[in-house]
Amino acid sequence: MSRPTALITGASAGFGAALARALIEQGWRVLGTGRRADRLTRVAAELGPSFQAVPGDVTDPADRARLADAARGAGELALVVNNASRLGPSPLLGLADYPLDEFERVLRTNVVAPLAILRIVLPLLRPDGVVVNISSDAAVEPYPTWGGYGSSKAALDQLTAILGAEHPGLSIYAFDPGDMRTEMHQAAFPGVDISDRPEPATVVPALLRLLAEKPKSGRYAAADFVAGRAS
Repeated sequence: MSRPTALITGASAGFGAALARALIEQGWRVLGTGRRADRLTRVAAELGPSFQAVPGDVTDPADRARLADAARGAGELALVVNNASRLGPSPLLGLADYPLDEFERVLRTNVVAPLAILRIVLPLLRPDGVVVNISSDAAVEPYPTWGGYGSSKAALDQLTAILGAEHPGLSIYAFDPGDMRTEMHQAAFPGVDISDRPEPATVVPALLRLLAEKPKSGRYAAADFVAGRAS
């Protein structure tokens, strides 16, 4: 039986790199992309030949075209994880002061790029394939100064729900991993000690359980699987 293949965006650090590592430990092959080529190269060196690095920015059509070529070369995909995200200004700003050009960049990264990736990979997914779009509690909670990021993730949630309705044969999820000790989360709280947040690797088992149980398409949080509430 051939090894399943996953495509993960934002795979050069944080949750994306931790997920790639866990999947490879379970016998997967991973096609990983990230805009910081040096970091992606280090991940590839650590994870070995089961990890294929495709450096690039998911908002760049030329880089997405290269990713599409690599995905087609990898063969049938079992899993696609849209993990790459853009936070916005640091420190975070209220919507009345939010630079509109930065808001457009956030939307291009967090909403347009995942849809563009999915348009590429849908023909490559196995009939029982899985799509996971990484969301946030900021998509559903009105946190002050989180309007740019939060509204982009709310749009991604709705995009995910509609794709699930349009492709009932696939499993298509929005997954909220919760707060994690990542570079992006630190940028949201400059100068604040976030060492109390969990490491990304400790959240990965919840997503692996989602993949194993494959509930109906929809929005889930890591806490659903830690507490066993997804069913």
